[in-house]
Amino acid sequence: MEKKGQSYLREVRERIKSKEAKDFVSAELDSHIREAKHEWMKKGLDEAEAEEKAVGQMGSPVTLGQKLNKLHRPKVDWLTMILLVATMGLGFIPILFVDPDYSLRIGMDAGDFFKHKAIFAFLGGAVVWGMMLLDYRKIAKLGWLFYIIGVLILLTINLFSTGIVDGVPIVVLGPLTIESLMAIPFFFLAWASFFNNKKLKLWHLGLLFFHSCYLLLMVPSTSTIYIYVVMVFVLFWWSKFSRKQILTTMILSMGSCLMAVGVLWPLTSPYQKVRLLAFLNPEKYSNDEGFMILHIKELLAKAGWFGNSTPLELLPGAHTDFVFVGFTYHYGWFLAAVLVLILCLLVARIIVISYKIHDPYGKLLLIGAVALYTVQLVSNICMTLGFFPMTSMSLPFISYGLMPILLNSFLIGVVLSVYRRKDLMYRHSIPLSN
Repeated sequence: MEKKGQSYLREVRERIKSKEAKDFVSAELDSHIREAKHEWMKKGLDEAEAEEKAVGQMGSPVTLGQKLNKLHRPKVDWLTMILLVATMGLGFIPILFVDPDYSLRIGMDAGDFFKHKAIFAFLGGAVVWGMMLLDYRKIAKLGWLFYIIGVLILLTINLFSTGIVDGVPIVVLGPLTIESLMAIPFFFLAWASFFNNKKLKLWHLGLLFFHSCYLLLMVPSTSTIYIYVVMVFVLFWWSKFSRKQILTTMILSMGSCLMAVGVLWPLTSPYQKVRLLAFLNPEKYSNDEGFMILHIKELLAKAGWFGNSTPLELLPGAHTDFVFVGFTYHYGWFLAAVLVLILCLLVARIIVISYKIHDPYGKLLLIGAVALYTVQLVSNICMTLGFFPMTSMSLPFISYGLMPILLNSFLIGVVLSVYRRKDLMYRHSIPLSN
């Protein structure tokens, strides 16, 4: 004969549509029934009577099942979805300033731009949807696997590079291009898992960090290394370690970096030195690396509040790294401010969601997503305004390029996955009948 508790759980599950919610509710209800049953047995009832009493406390299985179906069904964060669609839509605006001269320089007219951008947006949307449907809790313990995948990507580039784009080696396998940025999503998932793992010591994490940094430096891609280091340190700040350990480690790390800069500066190639010096004093290097800095300042000065109708002058990367310059020049500072506001709203939304999440791993994923998205946004705009050295850094969802769109779509998908299951993470959250 079927036990009273099992029969009750089966009836409740029948009223719940989501499989994830069914499993969650079953575990929670079973825990409640066991605890209540144990209490009744301590009062002298035998097992069968104690189970019947415990089940009786739960109320009608039909009513409870309907109530739990509403309470624990997976949810879609439509506000984040709307902001995502808005930002992806804004990414098509640079098509409007792809004039014939610029088309010749980049080998792509407005029609090609639109077609490629539409394909990238579609693939980005597929990544968002796929990550949202994936239960992030199932990958919480796969940190080592993700770390190894990230390492293999970097080793593949280091050992088998078949070309160089913007001074960075890549591997081309038919239609697939493997670049260092592809390792970031895997390292992101790995570090969220590592910082959630209480068994890993600080020195373990230090070895993993320096090993991955060494592989990134071997590529090398300054922008990839930069966003990777920022992501790891932000996750570290919000990890399980004490504030004393975190502050001590960060101070030592910054000191080590300064020492490394002092040691490596004489060995740095001349063009890299000039690039840094031009950032500090562009007028002195106006004939080489400082020219682009001064040219961008000139274009932005001509923009005005509502844009400039004259064609955009020579600006390499006006649809990629310097898309914010082209946008501001053509549409003015007013619409540029609106663009930045919309992009920042995504950051604000993720931060708001993070306060609603009590699962440590889920919270780390949100923190890492904010770090990776924000570092791109802030760095690109600051680079445009002259507050940051020139580097290859995309403006999220606006710059042209497949990998940056897939990376940021992945981040938003992770955020939606955590939000979708935010009501499936609390212990003893089952409403009981009185």
